[in-house]
Amino acid sequence: MRASARRGLVAAPVAAATAVLALLATAPAQAAPPTPVSAATARAYLADLTVTPEPPRTGYSRGQFPHWAIISGTCNTREIVLQRDGTGVVTNASCAATSGSWYSPYDGATWHAASDVDIDHLVPLAEAWDSGAKTWTLAQRRAFANDLIRPELVAVTDDVNEAKSDQDPGTWLPPLTTYRCTYARAWVQVKHHYGLTVDSREKNALATALAAC
Repeated sequence: MRASARRGLVAAPVAAATAVLALLATAPAQAAPPTPVSAATARAYLADLTVTPEPPRTGYSRGQFPHWAIISGTCNTREIVLQRDGTGVVTNASCAATSGSWYSPYDGATWHAASDVDIDHLVPLAEAWDSGAKTWTLAQRRAFANDLIRPELVAVTDDVNEAKSDQDPGTWLPPLTTYRCTYARAWVQVKHHYGLTVDSREKNALATALAAC
């Protein structure tokens, strides 16, 4: 299915995330976001993506993507990802993580305070806006910003997340080179699922990363 046809099929992961939350009480922490598609599948997805120059950014704000939605009780998406990606995570009555450890796959660092960890939107919100999300409804952008089903949300070192900012793989890849294959597979999966476009430099960088998998 071409990207243009998929654009109207944006899922509603916030609703589905209730089931994820229910599993947290019984399942051991997986210390990782959802496993992305295989390299072979990612290469097929990449070939299917529409390649187009990104237009000048206009009208974007993070408020266009309501994020850290309350999923159940007092638990929002950020806190759920901290529990999912961490080890030995303890939370308080407000669902905030008070202790635990978090391994950042972007740089290989381990942290013991939730304040040292950011939840990265793997495909940044601004990048999504530039590559198609500008035309979505607010509900579709909320679903994207809180997607617990695809490998879009990752607990990582805060400084590394800040260095990445809104860059795509054409200008930024994780400093831990052994994670770049996983990162590229996840990036392509998310863009393919949501019918987002890629620019030529981004596609070339992804192709190179996937060829090394």
